Amino acid sequence: MDTLPAKIQAFLQKNLSSYLDILRRMVEINSFTTNPQGINQLGELTAQIFSSLGLHAEFVPSEFPAHGRHLFMHRKASESSTSPTLSEVHIGEKQGKSLALISHLDTVFPPEEEIQNDFKWRRIEDRIYGPGCVDIKGGTVIIYMILDAIRIYAPKVFDKVNWFIYLNASEEVLSDDFASSCKEKLPTDTLACLVFEGGTPDPEACQIVVARKGRATFQVHANGRSAHAGNYHRQGANAILQIAHTIQEIQSFTDYDRRLTFNVGTISGGTVVNRVPHYAEASVEMRALTPDVFEAGYARIMALNGSSRVSSEDGFPCRVSILPFERTAPWPLNPGTDRLYRVWSKTAASLGVNTRAEERGGLSDGNLLWQSFPTLDALGPMGANAHCSERSSDGNKDQEYVLVSSFVPKTLLNTMAILALMDPTFPRNE
Repeated sequence: MDTLPAKIQAFLQKNLSSYLDILRRMVEINSFTTNPQGINQLGELTAQIFSSLGLHAEFVPSEFPAHGRHLFMHRKASESSTSPTLSEVHIGEKQGKSLALISHLDTVFPPEEEIQNDFKWRRIEDRIYGPGCVDIKGGTVIIYMILDAIRIYAPKVFDKVNWFIYLNASEEVLSDDFASSCKEKLPTDTLACLVFEGGTPDPEACQIVVARKGRATFQVHANGRSAHAGNYHRQGANAILQIAHTIQEIQSFTDYDRRLTFNVGTISGGTVVNRVPHYAEASVEMRALTPDVFEAGYARIMALNGSSRVSSEDGFPCRVSILPFERTAPWPLNPGTDRLYRVWSKTAASLGVNTRAEERGGLSDGNLLWQSFPTLDALGPMGANAHCSERSSDGNKDQEYVLVSSFVPKTLLNTMAILALMDPTFPRNE
């Protein structure tokens, strides 16, 4: 007799082409963060697709006019399922358990970039290329696949869970308003927030993200004194020279052993070549994995406020000012995430799969949710080259792609782990 995982796997494989057709329809909609029309079109399509599973949609405008609407879908516990019942799974006496599955609608690709690089849906053997195919529209499709499998093979679980499927309209700029809405809408006893960012192909293990670096950004300003570069050069205090000293000092704060990085991303200054520049500026980001290192790095760059290394001959100093811009705290290792990871790891082992806990440098909605709810990430499909639309004939550049072969195994793992999470006594291989 086939085991439940085998039945679910066969079901997913049989319906894979229809799931990939959903992905195609999503990828064909440009949903650049500041393309609100595209974001809203994708949101409406997503709500329509998930309505077949009994989920009800609510659209919430972003607090930023340039962004589209966040999509909040839910299905209350104990609603009747109209799907055919092939088996039943005991979930225990307690009803109304809540689970949040998190994705986002936006990508980083403007419409003109997609056209310029001929970046669109195309399948080449096991790879599907296209904007957002792995980050994160493939993850949204896996959420659908999970619910589709549970409603068929574990209808009691499906009916007794409060399902919350939340999609951020502006995750690529990590908008706080989406996280605030999540915290307001989700029950305080929500068992988990599961984030469906994609994973990196690894033949040895399935990577699951259990921590992410935090990020802070800064504007660094250097103010000096202008002067005629020919006649009065010695009277000038060169702001570009000052900021050159400052950015080298900032770069020296990077400490790979402590997983702390500073990156000077842009620099500008001056007006014309025959004038000693009185002003220069640079943009900087800092990333760190743990709160203590994050705070120490933050304090170190802020300590440069008022510093000076360059002055005119008569002693007029250039002055540095550091203006903090954005700040997102790290998502560090924590007991809530550890408990979730153990469920996924144990489930994977029962399926003959290895897992690896990953501490990732990039941010996600998990950074903003982990303190309120147990959180796990990278539960989407495998792929590579996220955020890249370029390709070259020599293969040194390749566009974002997702692996078709990863959809069914990743969905099976997530489905069985969710069933185990809902009921720790749930039989994994029976």
